[in-house]
Amino acid sequence: MTDRYDPLDAKILRDPYPVLDELRQSKPVFWHEGMGSWALTRYRDCVRVLRDHATFARDPQRTGGTVAEPSLSVQTLDPPQQGHIRSLFMTALRAQDLTSIEARAHCLVRGRLDALAGAGAFDVVSEIAVPLSVAVVADLLGVEPPPYAEFAAISDAIMRSMDGGLDPSLVEPGRIARQQLSDLVDSWFAASARPGLLARVRAAEPGADALVRLYVKNTARVMFQGGYSTMAAAVGNAVHTLLTHPEALHRMRDRVLLGTGVDELVRFDGPVQGTTRVAVRACRIGAVDIRPGQKVVPLFAAANRDPAAFPGADRLVLDRTPNRHLGYGWGPHSCIGTTVAQVGLHALVAALNGSLARLVAAGEGVRRRTATMRAFDTLPVVLRP
Repeated sequence: MTDRYDPLDAKILRDPYPVLDELRQSKPVFWHEGMGSWALTRYRDCVRVLRDHATFARDPQRTGGTVAEPSLSVQTLDPPQQGHIRSLFMTALRAQDLTSIEARAHCLVRGRLDALAGAGAFDVVSEIAVPLSVAVVADLLGVEPPPYAEFAAISDAIMRSMDGGLDPSLVEPGRIARQQLSDLVDSWFAASARPGLLARVRAAEPGADALVRLYVKNTARVMFQGGYSTMAAAVGNAVHTLLTHPEALHRMRDRVLLGTGVDELVRFDGPVQGTTRVAVRACRIGAVDIRPGQKVVPLFAAANRDPAAFPGADRLVLDRTPNRHLGYGWGPHSCIGTTVAQVGLHALVAALNGSLARLVAAGEGVRRRTATMRAFDTLPVVLRP
């Protein structure tokens, strides 16, 4: 069974959930040769690994590894070391006017839907997901949005490089793309920032030393890239789910169901598929003994369909509460762009419900061949009266 789980196989990319369900029942902790890791499929095991920072490290330096300067960010530090940088960004995030950002995002989607109505089939990814995600993250940070197609290409290379363990040829293009994005972030810090999250971060750390400034800049890069890629993937997945569950969109006209429903869309078919930790010391997960230095991969896609945590896990339950899904990860290493991704999804669903035209599928979508992020390359649709 374990050799059937190839996250880059076309059948798994289309629908990983049946195989993950079988694994959860038959071998919930299994060794995956391609990833060189123990893979976890039960919700409780995944959450345990994400919570236990003393036993499971995200920071390679804790297990004898090194981190290149361009990769030093809040996401490569474990608590408590990451506390100051993460607090700096989260405090700045909480100070932003997310209601106004959502309103502007809603206007953007409505404008694009109006322009696309009657124009025949179009691709959700390039026409809706990419521009919405770039615009919303740029709005949050207070920077000029980069050209949509250009940034999408950079982000795609970075996202694909996350699967470098499965395909080493992806690593170098990802490194080049990260440098391009770092140069863009440097230009934001050199220029006079508009009101937004970056301006607040800069004001809070006026005399920071060189290392702190490096972490801050790299974290800004991670936030832009992570917020964009997570939102773009989530938008494609959400639209696909709504196309196959058309009654759900109508029900989310209810503002209460809009709030819980967006969370459920992310649980049902989330963007982030898993993450990696390294065991700092010997431990046991389920029936498996984990040795120090071995990698462990919590598979979020499997955890989010675990019936022990989510009754009726294979059904779309718009009023599901509580809904502690792992669609964006969990805890201090969750996607730092989670909040803005939710803002974008709220705006998308509200705009679709406000449109006079109805969104319907215009062909089969093509899944992106990536394991870490579940996303569409293309998703053809058409707006009909």
